[in-house]
Amino acid sequence: MSFLDLEKKRFLVMGVANRKSVAWSITKSLEDAGAEVIHSVRSEARLKSLEKLLGDRKAYVCDVEYPEQINALAEQVAGDYGGLDGIVHSIAFANYSEGFKPFHETVRKDFLQATAISAFSLVEVANAFKPQLSDAASVVSIGISSTDVTAENYGYMAPIKAALETASCNLAKSFSADTRVRFNTVNAGPLKTSASAGIPGYIDSYLYAEKLTFRKQNLTTQEVANTAVFLLSPASSGINGQGIVVNAGMDRNYFDKDVIADAMRS
Repeated sequence: MSFLDLEKKRFLVMGVANRKSVAWSITKSLEDAGAEVIHSVRSEARLKSLEKLLGDRKAYVCDVEYPEQINALAEQVAGDYGGLDGIVHSIAFANYSEGFKPFHETVRKDFLQATAISAFSLVEVANAFKPQLSDAASVVSIGISSTDVTAENYGYMAPIKAALETASCNLAKSFSADTRVRFNTVNAGPLKTSASAGIPGYIDSYLYAEKLTFRKQNLTTQEVANTAVFLLSPASSGINGQGIVVNAGMDRNYFDKDVIADAMRS
């Protein structure tokens, strides 16, 4: 038996967008460890775009903005497989179609839509799949390491990601009444993904974050995936209701002498 003990276990990974996605890195790592991975994606168009990447892997369509689709997904997976050993929630959406706005100008419908998709969907997914989760299953969500930082160009998504983390903690408590299912989040620093490319001014933030890391090198998606896979495995059985920060020390290094020098020169 390997350290991770993932052989012959089955996981649902939600949110693969392309080969740069954290969700895809998690998929590959789980499979390398001997697990079976099935997928859900948000639309038929997304599924079509992933045909070559996914190959013969099983994939379903589920737009989590609509609760009925989540329930339908749970029924489909139950019919096809019966049970799961874990779920990866790697889903986020924000409407930036009108460009960047100051936080106080956030539109209610945009905030509520983003909350429903990016945070509350975790609650609905957990509820729908509860009968299928093995008693010691693990549910891992992908969050951010800067929910308490006022990043102007991230707009209203920081408080929504904070809601995701809090929802995960409360699910851990709620499920503990009759299961040993664990809920944790991986709170990642800035990454090079297609989703981040849609954030206004992200490149500058990404380069600045790199200067703040202790090692002067930003994260890779694989490093985030490695943490997620560990949390999905029985090796992390003592970790529950936690947000694990993976950002190479970025949030501990605001007073780096080189960063201070650059700031003072400007």
